[in-house]
Amino acid sequence: MSRYIKYIVVLILLGAGFKTKAQDIPQIWDLKTAIGYAKEKNISINTLKLSSQTAEQNLIASKAAVLPNLSGNVSQAITNYKSGLQNTSGFGLSSDMTLYNGSYLKNDIKSKELSLQTANLSVEAAKNDITISITQAYLNILLARENITYLKDLLTTSEAQVKQSEQQFKFGTIAKKDLLQLQATYANDKYTLVTAQNTLQQNILTLKQLLQIPTATPFEVSTTDTVAVAPALNNLASAQDQALRTRPEIKSGELNIQLQTTELAKAKSTLRPTLSLGGSLNTGYNNNNIGGYGYQLNNSFYQNLGLTLSIPIFDRKVTKTNVAKANIGIEQARLSLLDAKTTLTQNVERAYINVQNANSQYAAAQEQFNYTGEALRISNAALKEGTNNIVENLQQKNLYVQALQAFVQAKYTASLYTKIYNFYTGVPITN
Repeated sequence: MSRYIKYIVVLILLGAGFKTKAQDIPQIWDLKTAIGYAKEKNISINTLKLSSQTAEQNLIASKAAVLPNLSGNVSQAITNYKSGLQNTSGFGLSSDMTLYNGSYLKNDIKSKELSLQTANLSVEAAKNDITISITQAYLNILLARENITYLKDLLTTSEAQVKQSEQQFKFGTIAKKDLLQLQATYANDKYTLVTAQNTLQQNILTLKQLLQIPTATPFEVSTTDTVAVAPALNNLASAQDQALRTRPEIKSGELNIQLQTTELAKAKSTLRPTLSLGGSLNTGYNNNNIGGYGYQLNNSFYQNLGLTLSIPIFDRKVTKTNVAKANIGIEQARLSLLDAKTTLTQNVERAYINVQNANSQYAAAQEQFNYTGEALRISNAALKEGTNNIVENLQQKNLYVQALQAFVQAKYTASLYTKIYNFYTGVPITN
């Protein structure tokens, strides 16, 4: 019986663990929540965080290398001679430390500090990348959702027109062909709506995969999220300058030059002599010697203190090649930084142009959407009153659908590009 109770307890604990894990996943998602969750839970980001922790431990070990070490030893031996057994014991403490090694340890500490800073910047760069990806996926969901809202209204209108036409056909006021055209339009509108709903589900799946949450997890996007378009923008030169001063990939490139310069100093330091100080305390016991155990330990106690100077003479060109490779590393770091700066300024310029084009397209699409929407409203009213034919109404409806899709796409494209452009200048993406 007790065995079954144990099984039940284990199952309860496992269930509680799964429940706690599930409770960590929000039920309602807005953009800020999605970005924050990804920054905290993303596997790649957390892997980089562990690399940063490793770099921190390397720094701790490097700083500790300047301290003296201390070790103890105890020995016990029994030797069988023809004259009898010899029992010996030995005890000792030893310590040594480096007094001078051409500033190698000092430069190694600096190198580890720079490596830690670089590792932290890699985490920030990964967070920036996931922020952009999450923002794009999230706005695609909002785009699809708004598109569905318009298409539902369109379908409602089509359904009403079909019902009216069926009555008109029953009384012989319209031809069978006209009724079939309206029914075909209604079926097409239903198909378009289903396609849009499938697109929404696909966009939700994309975001869930970016968030790395199980596909079966309930997921609902906040209904309060809206899109603001065309805020004030920094001019291009100011944005590029701000990006060059704040982006982690640029800071990382600058630190990498310092790191490679420090590696050069470390390589050169191995050409210099190394001076170390060492000492020890020792005592022992031998049963064949005169005196008791305590007497011998006291009488055989001795101390040792010494300096060791190691002068490099020939190391098979190890140092020479290390110096050469360090110089190459410096040049590579400089070129990498130049490439990073060039890429960043080009990306900012591309984002700026994208914003300008997207805002222009949005303004034109909004105007077109308003005009075609009003024209369709008038056409629908005329069709209802019998003063407009079905072909003209369908043509107007097609123009409206095209304008609708262009408007919604332009709206969210402008919002996305604006967020990306401002993000380059250090403005966080929160909504």
